[in-house]
Amino acid sequence: MPNLTKLLAAAAAILAVGLSAVQAQDALPDLGGRSIIAVTENAYVPLNFADPATGEGIGLEYDLFNEIAKRLNAKVDWQLSSWDVMIQAVRDGQFDVGMDGITINDERKSQIDFSDSYLTSQQLMLVRADESRFTDAASFAADPANLVGAQAGTTNFYVAVYNVLDGDEANPRIKLFDTFGASVSALQSGDVDTVLMDQTSANGYIGANPGAFKVIGEPLGTEDFGFIFTPGSDLVAPVNAALAQIKADGTMEALQQKWFYEYNAAQ
Repeated sequence: MPNLTKLLAAAAAILAVGLSAVQAQDALPDLGGRSIIAVTENAYVPLNFADPATGEGIGLEYDLFNEIAKRLNAKVDWQLSSWDVMIQAVRDGQFDVGMDGITINDERKSQIDFSDSYLTSQQLMLVRADESRFTDAASFAADPANLVGAQAGTTNFYVAVYNVLDGDEANPRIKLFDTFGASVSALQSGDVDTVLMDQTSANGYIGANPGAFKVIGEPLGTEDFGFIFTPGSDLVAPVNAALAQIKADGTMEALQQKWFYEYNAAQ
């Protein structure tokens, strides 16, 4: 019969090797305190926006990327930019990483590098809470008096053009705004009749403005959000590794709970 002490020692050695392998798998790159210049718009509740009380930039994307940087031993230098120049600015290397609920698609992949998806959402029609003239995209499109607010060059704009209206990007029924928040303000004041947005953002606006908004109809499409990087960036792989860990250990779920439910309930 094998010596029990030797068997236990062998088992302990095998366990130690197994633990080392797991630890190695979980180890993340160390960026040595590197400063990462990150850019957003501060106009996309609840992903990135200005705290009404302090003016400080807050939201899920802030928390998520700050957590990524912490795990990679890096610092974040937060900057602001308008949406219409953000992708080009990141492409040109003015910023290291950009985020603004940016949908991953092939056209953008030809210009910049993407991280893995950090959030999957669906496009919905946000309307005023008392809206009764239409109940979905088809009944909205049927009345030429109905107007949709959008921000040029965004997924919401293209869904309005191709999934709601007639495919004409110059359709006068699409009213363009400089920021996403401005289009929602126009909806609230009655200047437009719907704004298209992802589920997460709709939850944010509904929660922050009780009794003001609702969503109608079926989802008009599904999209994945990713961080954008200068082509060839050495940050993509480390960020993806940290993002995978954040998803696996429950941190991502906690951030969604905080920004999609708890923050809204506190408004």
